[in-house]
Amino acid sequence: MKSESSRPARHIDTGRWLAQFADRILVVCPRCGGRAVVVPRPDLEAPRFFSELMFMPRRLVCAACGATHEWNAEVQGAALVGAAMGGTEDPFFRQPLWLQTRCVGRILWAYNEKHVDELGAYARAVLREHLASPTTAMFPRLPVWMKRADNRPEVLAGLERLRALAARSAPSDRSDAAHRRDDRPRLRGSTFFRGGPYQGRL
Repeated sequence: MKSESSRPARHIDTGRWLAQFADRILVVCPRCGGRAVVVPRPDLEAPRFFSELMFMPRRLVCAACGATHEWNAEVQGAALVGAAMGGTEDPFFRQPLWLQTRCVGRILWAYNEKHVDELGAYARAVLREHLASPTTAMFPRLPVWMKRADNRPEVLAGLERLRALAARSAPSDRSDAAHRRDDRPRLRGSTFFRGGPYQGRL
């Protein structure tokens, strides 16, 4: 009987959205070029559903230089326009993500350490199962080069570089890949959060 350690790595996709990792996004500070963080405004209650993370007012904060910026969702009538997830910029302030590195001729990126861990679990897996619709799930939307078995060592090495970057914050620690590319999939979100609790707190 095979031991647990000798069995092929397995990953089960339960349909996690990229938005589920948007509670804390590491970005390049627009003032000093070091590591800043984008988080929901601290005076708000925790979201009931992770989809609310696309609409909650945001704050960009740099602990090094003290820079702060605020973001609020666009209002259209009685609705809020959610941020569009994806790409190498944060979806709120459009700052370059701090966690970026070059990998097999492409750019490997992540929002935060939890995102890196989840991508690592997927990349290591030899057996990959999908238990949810690919319409909104994150893993079916990953680029083909990240899914290729022959790229697995390079992708895992790239994720280790991102994990190391997450622990650094000085401008000199910034990856040479962390700059703007205007590669977000959509400039505006297409989902509306009607009658939400944030409309009166913009």
